[in-house]
Amino acid sequence: MRKIDMTDQLWARLLAMRGSASQTGADEGDPVMALYAPIAAAERSFVLAQVGQSLDGRVATPSGDARDISGSDGIAHLHRCRALVEAVIVGVGTVKCDDPRLSVRAVKGPNPVRVVIDCRAELTGDERLFRDGGAPVILVQGHDAPVKSHGADVIRVHRGEGGLDPQDILDALADRSLRRILVEGGARTIARFIEADLVDRLHVAIAPLIIGSGPAGIALPPIDKLSSAHRPAAKVYTLGSDILFDCDLKNPAVSVSGEREHIRVADHA
Repeated sequence: MRKIDMTDQLWARLLAMRGSASQTGADEGDPVMALYAPIAAAERSFVLAQVGQSLDGRVATPSGDARDISGSDGIAHLHRCRALVEAVIVGVGTVKCDDPRLSVRAVKGPNPVRVVIDCRAELTGDERLFRDGGAPVILVQGHDAPVKSHGADVIRVHRGEGGLDPQDILDALADRSLRRILVEGGARTIARFIEADLVDRLHVAIAPLIIGSGPAGIALPPIDKLSSAHRPAAKVYTLGSDILFDCDLKNPAVSVSGEREHIRVADHA
């Protein structure tokens, strides 16, 4: 397990690398650079998904309370990821439950554009991100949803039987020069991007917390035997308060039997 020991100098270097397509291979020996440089230096489309969960794999209570699952170092990690990308995506359920700001506060760095997938235009405009004077907000709505902007930029995407196509969302963001993307939540939104094979890296931060019941971070189809489990290439880091799994989803998953498999996610339509 590698330890993340962030310094002001390393963080300034990472911020300077944002979108630079710098060569990072020489920094693989430094845990900080190995973890964050691939995000910062991605010049073309790069999608990072982040899950913060408890020891028993929960991301919220049954009532939907998802705040304060991550420890202080886990929160700092999440805010570093926000600072290194250009846009952060959440689903409408996350906004309804948590009313997040989606800003960078635990570290120094720029705030990402905030993107909310509000397929049916359910938000009221009273949510904090519309009123906090922070980074721009983009609402992604279905083509057949009521027209509601709440002062934000609106992207209208064709809504099929399974909802909005994550690739259409990424294409629309790329048209706005937003290519380094963090998919932050909730579990349903993250699952859709993974199912579409659009996630380059998955970060799973585990905090020493036992919730007991509630939703899981990613919903995979049930399996009968552990030999069928998906095993993406992963590196493990200690953040301090939390343990982080950095999973490379573009590296084909390998089962216990050694067969290469594609990650498949349950349908949440």
